[in-house]
Amino acid sequence: MKFNRDSAEIFIPDNTGELKALQRTTHLAIGAHQDDLEIMAAGPIIECFKKADQWFTAVVVADGRGSPRNGAYADYSDDEMRLVRCQEQRKAAQIGEYSALMMLDYPSRDIKNGKDTCIIADLVNILETTRPQIVYTHNLADKHDTHVGVALKTVAAIRRLPLSARPAQLLGCEVWRGLDWMVDEDKILINLSERENLQAALVSVFDSQISGGKRYDLAALARRRANATYLTSHSVDQATSLAYAMDMTPLIQDDTLDPAAFIQEQIQRMLREVQDRLSRLQ
Repeated sequence: MKFNRDSAEIFIPDNTGELKALQRTTHLAIGAHQDDLEIMAAGPIIECFKKADQWFTAVVVADGRGSPRNGAYADYSDDEMRLVRCQEQRKAAQIGEYSALMMLDYPSRDIKNGKDTCIIADLVNILETTRPQIVYTHNLADKHDTHVGVALKTVAAIRRLPLSARPAQLLGCEVWRGLDWMVDEDKILINLSERENLQAALVSVFDSQISGGKRYDLAALARRRANATYLTSHSVDQATSLAYAMDMTPLIQDDTLDPAAFIQEQIQRMLREVQDRLSRLQ
């Protein structure tokens, strides 16, 4: 597969031929940075793990050069940090037994540029080759600009496909804003009660971030446990660990639906729920 940037790469953990590895994909996740997918897409990684008929493929769009650094990595240059983060991402792909890992190596400024179409073209190429059943990306209420940029470009890329070639579902996942705020009936619940050891291992390989002062390993698993406990107030827990996702499928079924209007409606539904409760109880 040919990408717009010569520095982009495809890594196949089990050394299967590139085309076969991409075409066996059933679940595709498109994230901004190295480690985002292990935080937001643990569900499909676990679902596909050790399955002969289900395969997880990961796409990382950003190059990792601008990440914060401290401790042993404090004096690393942007180029050195990129190499470290890419190596960590390959380790995660091996641990999770991904079908394939694609790192597109774009600077954040390109991802945040709404007029840039090179990333969209690369994503179209990936989608046409992998033909996934489900695509996971960042949710549109995420508070990280680069994450929202990836989500918007993912929607734009899917919209370039014929309706018959589009994935059945597009889910927006939690990283830099949890989705606990959504009304319960709108939440997609992803049960992560199993293989917590694998989940911990996937996040823990990103030493450049964790030892640099960001305990993503603890925070990701803690959020999942909190989601499971605080989901309902009047029943016992049905899961010990949950991730929430936003169903963004309407955006790939109706090309006239504005992403801003879509997310505004999600927020308005939460607002109406709060207002209704206050009205009942005052």
